[in-house]
Amino acid sequence: YTPLSVCSHAIRTCWQSFERGDFGGDVDKALIDRVGNKNKHKSTLEHLYYTFYIQGISRALLQELARHRIASYSVKSTRYTLKELKAESSFLPVQENKQKAAKYLVLTNDEKVDSASIKALENLRLILLENTSLDVAKYCLPESYKSELTWSINARSLQNFLELRSSKSALWEIRELTNKIYEALPDEHKYIFENYACNKYYSVSY
Repeated sequence: YTPLSVCSHAIRTCWQSFERGDFGGDVDKALIDRVGNKNKHKSTLEHLYYTFYIQGISRALLQELARHRIASYSVKSTRYTLKELKAESSFLPVQENKQKAAKYLVLTNDEKVDSASIKALENLRLILLENTSLDVAKYCLPESYKSELTWSINARSLQNFLELRSSKSALWEIRELTNKIYEALPDEHKYIFENYACNKYYSVSY
């Protein structure tokens, strides 16, 4: 993450008031809150960047995450994951193989949905055994298939993300992610986002 002093320095550049700063201390933190949040000069918050390593999310969540365009994404290649899957034994019968399938799938605790996902995973495994091109085989990946990525985002965009995705109407999995992202922020930075993570303690229901 970017130190707060970088943001306060950027703000003070406008008025050349560097001598009033305290190198990211309480004075500079108050300045960032006043200018970036209260006075709505949110472009100044774009100097703060955060990078997260996010693991174990579904392709469904990845698709929603990609809607937040002012961010950088480096996603695990599906090809490498499919090579791992090809070496597995059968995922059937479903009930006996749920734990093994959970290595590859985000399960919802909805029996019918999870059963369909595991059957789709088994179908994919069988297709891979036929030496089908990985670029073609990945078209039958279920939305619940797990992925991971390194995600970088500036503070202004992160405020927007937390506000939208902590809503009760958001997908349960992305609400869970917003909780974890907020919790992972440096304690001295959380005050910038606390009004945007309004549902950060909302319990997730499947």
